[in-house]
Amino acid sequence: MSLRLYNTLTRKKEVFRPSQPGVVKLYTCGPTVYDYAHIGNFRTFVFQDLLRRWLVCRGYRVVQVMNITDVDEKTIERARRLRKSWREIARKYEEAFMEDISALNIQRADYYPRISEHIEDVIEFTRDLLDRGLAIRGKDGGIYLDITKVGYGRLSGLTPKKRLRAKSRREDYREPKHFVLWKAWEEKDEDMVWDCELGRGRPGWHVECAVLALKYLGDVDIHSGGVDLVFPHHENTLALWEAAKGRLGHSYWLHVEHLTAHGEKMSKSKGNYYTLKKLVRKGHDPMAVRLFLLSKHHREKMDFTPEKLVRAGEDLELLRGLRDMARRTREEASSEEVRRMTDAARRDFEGALDDDLDSGRALDVLLSYGRRVREMDEGGRIVGEFLDEADKALGLLG
Repeated sequence: MSLRLYNTLTRKKEVFRPSQPGVVKLYTCGPTVYDYAHIGNFRTFVFQDLLRRWLVCRGYRVVQVMNITDVDEKTIERARRLRKSWREIARKYEEAFMEDISALNIQRADYYPRISEHIEDVIEFTRDLLDRGLAIRGKDGGIYLDITKVGYGRLSGLTPKKRLRAKSRREDYREPKHFVLWKAWEEKDEDMVWDCELGRGRPGWHVECAVLALKYLGDVDIHSGGVDLVFPHHENTLALWEAAKGRLGHSYWLHVEHLTAHGEKMSKSKGNYYTLKKLVRKGHDPMAVRLFLLSKHHREKMDFTPEKLVRAGEDLELLRGLRDMARRTREEASSEEVRRMTDAARRDFEGALDDDLDSGRALDVLLSYGRRVREMDEGGRIVGEFLDEADKALGLLG
């Protein structure tokens, strides 16, 4: 069975075909490092890790870029509140993010570019759009992309006239046909500022990912992020991509639904969020958190409660027990029934992940198989081999 992925751009499942045979160029939107990431954020990052792992299992070489957004209004606000420099704040929470992804067994991307270290690239990119008449200078001194000069609305369905009625960051409310590339400096921006030919200011949010994707990957096969990034961030990134390349190209845009807490979207503004560090301090295993986050299809909303995390921990112990039994019996021959069960479970597991990376169904297959093998009290090499194969994708037992 071929790998099929639901593409937000085309609104359908498509057989995955990268632009270069055997190689996948993957751009995953990373953290804004102004605070600790919460497990709602990590639902997306764990999915992206599953995506990378399964592509490798299917024989692809993956080149992954995950940006670090350290130039952002939230970072300025946090630094002002704590009376520290924005660079100090950004480095602190970037380090915390790296600790959390290690705890969750998320494989490292090939590149983690900070936007603060690519300001010259943003300036050059913006200057080129100005020279080609695709960007304009606003009355406030900022520079904006004129979205009437490119295709717009393909990803979100929001046309220029509808943009102002949608929830967005303040910078997207200038005019229906503009969004900011280079934000003119304001006193509240303090020392997050660069002096250049574009004027005194800093990059806008959307231009950052477009510049980094072009610099590190060129043509991108897969863009991935949370569903809240479809508009405005990914819509605007797509517009910038078309402006820069002169063509739309074909990419797969994969988005992950929200994690809710007791029925409400998990967010820092609501205060109903859980960090990984907080859950670990309460005695939860990080791998139980990972298993919970994989327990439902990424395009379905899922609700977090501590009770569900406890059940995930019990499922994790089942898999660990199965692994230990397989190790003890690795020299034993498996019965014909165990062989048939294993072959069927392998087919169903692979079929679930090939079908739009349905990790929830894949986990159900693996756990059901584990319970049956445990009841039969049989193991053998074939059980251990299947468990190792499955874990290369799920990353729960490493």
